[in-house]
Amino acid sequence: MLTDADLYQRGMATLIASWDAYARCASDASVQRHPGVTTAIFRFEPERAIYNNAILDRRLNAVERAHAVEDMQSAYAAAGVGHFVAWVHEADTAMQRDLVRLGYTLDETVRAMGLSLDDIRLPQPELDLRPLEWPDYLRIFDLPPALLAKGSRECLHVVVAFVDDEPVTSALTFDLGRDCGIYNVGTLEYARRRGLATALTAYVLHEARTRGRTSASLQSTLMAERVYTAVGFQDFGRLLGYVPARGAD
Repeated sequence: MLTDADLYQRGMATLIASWDAYARCASDASVQRHPGVTTAIFRFEPERAIYNNAILDRRLNAVERAHAVEDMQSAYAAAGVGHFVAWVHEADTAMQRDLVRLGYTLDETVRAMGLSLDDIRLPQPELDLRPLEWPDYLRIFDLPPALLAKGSRECLHVVVAFVDDEPVTSALTFDLGRDCGIYNVGTLEYARRRGLATALTAYVLHEARTRGRTSASLQSTLMAERVYTAVGFQDFGRLLGYVPARGAD
């Protein structure tokens, strides 16, 4: 049986590993691991505007927190990156206070979610799934041109559902060990409120189980929480994204 703590840790590990995969598909990008913090560093566009994120560990003491924040700031400063998001779990009030004292402000919030694939609530739906070339996927789903255009994207799997011969809903998945990370779930505006994102998420989960995965993880926006809850995802708390003062590039 996977505990909530197991599922949360799997999700964080999968998220960080996905950053490694993105870095291999971008110019001069890296993921740096320091005691208490992991930083994804992307120096050039279009990735620079999207993937400069850091995760600060929970349950650090005061000295460890100070060192983690210093290492994070030094890593981005050395790369010439002024704008990044430092993610802190909502239960880590001490780290939140430290960041606010240093001039950081809360910029965005997502919800950490996961589930055991034995607990999928919906049957596998029948969908019209077809492949899309990467440039077409970026264009149709309003992602920056040339995003992750370098290196191999073999470990990043895009699933696209069509309606009336038109691509309308997509998701990107990335596997780490027994966990399937689900990212970039989106539906074109004219096709929303038909349950397509829910159906595609359920499909992705069933497919992950057939590949031998035992869990799935994601980080949900407020708008999408009901979609993932309907499929069976559990809530593991909010992740709070703080940005440094005067951090715009």
